Amino acid sequence: LQTNLCCKRRAQSPACVRIHWNLFLVCVWWFVLYIYRSMVNIPKERRTYCAGKACKKHMVHKVTQYKAGKASNFAQGKRRYDSKQMGFGGQTKPIFHKKAKTTRKIVLRLECKKCKTKKQLCIKRTKHFELGAKKADSGHQY
Repeated sequence: LQTNLCCKRRAQSPACVRIHWNLFLVCVWWFVLYIYRSMVNIPKERRTYCAGKACKKHMVHKVTQYKAGKASNFAQGKRRYDSKQMGFGGQTKPIFHKKAKTTRKIVLRLECKKCKTKKQLCIKRTKHFELGAKKADSGHQY
């Protein structure tokens, strides 16, 4: 109650400024930890639910990172773009240059070891992603 009264005044006390600064630092710390994680390490095997006809229960899945396949030259959008680009007139469609994101969304590909059913699982944004890396030992090295 005392902090609320001092916050409403124009001239804040040093204790109130310190409280606000500490709250700000805590908020920034949580933002850095949970929204934009710097490193995500995921094991190569994961026990999760399998929706395949043979399983229908929790099974061990092999985890890999999803990678988009090669774009087809015969897809409708590619054919339309190529026909529009033909001839004179320069670039006809906009090319995106203003990249703002520094992180990317990671998609995991889970494959059941028993029935080979595959499913995808999206996880949060991250800058660096590792599959099955060993954790560094913390503490003294001697």
